[in-house]
Amino acid sequence: VYSDVDCDAVHTTLADEAVSLGGATATDSYLDTTKIFAAAELSGADAVHPGYGFLSENAAFARECEQRGLCFVGPPASAIDAMGSKSAAKAIMTDADVPLLPGYHGEDQAASTLLDAAKETGFPVLLKAAAGGGGKGMRIVETESAFSEALAAAKREAAKSFGDDKMLVEKFLTHPRHIELQIFVDQHGNAVHIFDRDCSIQRRHQKIIEEAPAPDIDDAVRERMANSAIAAARAIDYVGAGTVEFLLDSDGAFFFMEMNTRLQVEHPISEMISGQDFVAWQIEIARGNTLPLAQHELSINGHSIESRIYAENPENDFLPDSGILARLRFPEESASIRVDTGVTEGDEISIHYDPMIAKVIVHAVDRETAISRMRRALEATRIVGPETNIDYLLRILKQHDFIAAPPSTSFVNEYATALKKPQHQPVDVIAAAIVVAEGYRSDNLWQQFPAWRANLPKQLPIVLTDSSGDTCVVLHYNDHTLSSASIDDVSYAVSATVADDHLTIAVDGHRLQRRWLRAEDRLLISGDQHFAFRIAHADTGDSDDAGTDTMLRAPMSGKVVAVAKQAGDTVEKGDAIIIVEAMKMEHTLRAAGTGTIEQCHVTEGDLVSGDQLLAVVDFDNGEQ
Repeated sequence: VYSDVDCDAVHTTLADEAVSLGGATATDSYLDTTKIFAAAELSGADAVHPGYGFLSENAAFARECEQRGLCFVGPPASAIDAMGSKSAAKAIMTDADVPLLPGYHGEDQAASTLLDAAKETGFPVLLKAAAGGGGKGMRIVETESAFSEALAAAKREAAKSFGDDKMLVEKFLTHPRHIELQIFVDQHGNAVHIFDRDCSIQRRHQKIIEEAPAPDIDDAVRERMANSAIAAARAIDYVGAGTVEFLLDSDGAFFFMEMNTRLQVEHPISEMISGQDFVAWQIEIARGNTLPLAQHELSINGHSIESRIYAENPENDFLPDSGILARLRFPEESASIRVDTGVTEGDEISIHYDPMIAKVIVHAVDRETAISRMRRALEATRIVGPETNIDYLLRILKQHDFIAAPPSTSFVNEYATALKKPQHQPVDVIAAAIVVAEGYRSDNLWQQFPAWRANLPKQLPIVLTDSSGDTCVVLHYNDHTLSSASIDDVSYAVSATVADDHLTIAVDGHRLQRRWLRAEDRLLISGDQHFAFRIAHADTGDSDDAGTDTMLRAPMSGKVVAVAKQAGDTVEKGDAIIIVEAMKMEHTLRAAGTGTIEQCHVTEGDLVSGDQLLAVVDFDNGEQ
């Protein structure tokens, strides 16, 4: 099935038969059960596989599948119901003797009740949507004064994502690891775990790097977690594939977080170390067959790591990005490198769905080799189009403390400064300028770029722009042979050869290899990092100084979900003014100082484009 946005998507074109659901948003397409059932009837399907999103944990959908005589390739609706509410799940886990974090998961949802529970639990606490998952509807609250605003934001996000704003309160552990167990149970009561995964590398409570098995865990602790995972599944008469998630403290204590009643995004790493096909297992169980293997027949082979590639900007608080994938290159797949993706070159990353572009999965004999292999795989993954987190993932994988020991869930915050994107080096911007010049190689090169004078060496100025601003590289030629390059009056001896998408460059005798991809005025230079440039050719001197200090602009294309301040309202530094949502993620625009809202150009529900002017603030005493 496919939406209007996905009419030419990979999953649509690969299918032997595909049915249009119409619509663009998830609500109008993949979440519309009437359309799903109509597609099943039209195609004569006898089973529905829900994937790992949308309706995969919707008990009402699973129940209606059963009523219509369709096999739901997943657990029974009763099991989804039991784990669909995190608060109800915790009560069940208590009865099953599965260890729980201190907190509140009751029915009384009054703000005062939740605040009292938070104070009793002790700050910091984690507010979590009872019906949630994927980091949606979650807020860490450090102090009592921040509780009300965090609760309102979490409830609003939960209502939009799950149609349920019920919240629970948990004690927030500052340095835990996120460990999960992959389990399978058949209709005959047989249950196995297919080992554990470490999913501690997260931003916005969402995983970006996962590995299996979870490294450096005491065997006794590992066994107790596995037994607890099986006990959790048996407590709700589970059937099918599921994941039981725990927080593991540094002292070896672990606590139940939640159970995902579906196949997880990161399941490929467990497939790689076990040699099993989990979707095949799901289908065998749905057909009523017994598990393909018993626990004693399963074994771990080596180590596997998965990196999630997102269209997002790590340098701007991981805000999601959208746009056309003008150029797209993945590493060559093999027995040790796997790429799972739903896009191809020329596709658009839409604002309507999750901004994940692909998952790159590697397998090796041990963790050290797997990390090295993943670094090479990400270096070979090159994208021209939306901003991506590829370089950010690479920087994590190069951090000594990540390599030396398994990180905690606080790793991204603790290493925020070290993970900042480095500024490009002269070799990278010179390489970019050379690629631009090669693109204009012709008999009349010097007529196209007439920056030369008779009887003097020919020179070619190229202006390139990136996040650090404009850089003018002047390439110097003798008889059309590149001899040197200068940046800000600093000269470098340069030679280079360009072949296909490969560049060999020597700068002051230092010889390096670079890859490049170009799409119109955008250029990507790739080594052990990727540097994206826009080609300006000449410095126009234009500047965008039209009052940007007082202008609030949309950080990305999306929907205005709240307007907290109107024209004429006064604001204090830090006050929320406008909240924009894109790809299920909220961004709050706050006052940078004390002042008055001079203009407000949007209302709740408006769709806005990136950089669109939303409001103008008149700051007092020149504050910004």
